[in-house]
Amino acid sequence: MAYASFSGLLKAAEEQGSLAKAILELETLESGMTSEDVRAHMARTLEAMRDAIDEGSNPAIKSRTGLTGGDGARLLAADGRTRPLGGLFARALGSAVATAEVNAAMGRIVAAPTAGASGVVPGVLLSVAAEYKKTDDEIIDALFVSAGIGGVFAARATLSGAAGGCQAEIGTGAAMAAGAVTSLLGGTPEQVGHAASLAMQGLLGLVCDPVAGLVEIPCVVRNATGAAVALAGAEMALAGVVFPIPLDEVVGAAARVGAAISPNLRETARGGLAITPTGLKIACSLDK
Repeated sequence: MAYASFSGLLKAAEEQGSLAKAILELETLESGMTSEDVRAHMARTLEAMRDAIDEGSNPAIKSRTGLTGGDGARLLAADGRTRPLGGLFARALGSAVATAEVNAAMGRIVAAPTAGASGVVPGVLLSVAAEYKKTDDEIIDALFVSAGIGGVFAARATLSGAAGGCQAEIGTGAAMAAGAVTSLLGGTPEQVGHAASLAMQGLLGLVCDPVAGLVEIPCVVRNATGAAVALAGAEMALAGVVFPIPLDEVVGAAARVGAAISPNLRETARGGLAITPTGLKIACSLDK
């Protein structure tokens, strides 16, 4: 497969001049589309991400159950003492939550890498891009880098919470976002790999424990957690922090850890937060 290894992407990047160009070339070969058509498709993906954030910024948005909604708007509207780490951090978290709330409300999102983890990549990437006034072409290049990282996880591990726990969804999304931002801000291909590794290492073993089996609690706010971890990974990598274990090996570790997670903690709602007294009470209330 084209995305079978990050080391392969690094080699292709040397030949093509950048990771984005290498991944774009692979997409054209696999899809049979022209590079112009592939970029146009990614441009539409970018617009869908923006639309989801805009929709989720409405404080009136609610899921059909009423369990989630409005928190993205709260984060995006916060100011002063409620933003102890600054505007960019709050925007990234707010945009991630807003997108996840649109998903919970059955709206249109980009499953990058999955619907349940759809807020991490746009929340982080678009907030950083706005902060540093990046062009759409630059953002699209970063999205190709994100897609390449996601493809490696899909090929060598899993993107399914039912198969690998939430590390497969939020963890992969954080790795994708960290790599994308690192590329966007001028990091080398090697630093992109370190950023993705630094993000995933912090989320290894993350369980999938949806209350009442719904992608709402804790799934929506877990997108914000993933966004925070992604920012940390990018910050460290761009500062020159080197993660000693290569990304391909990190992905392999994620595959093994995911398989070792108890089935009760893999999207079955039979463990974790799903079986707390309040979690069970919420599930019972929805059954009535």
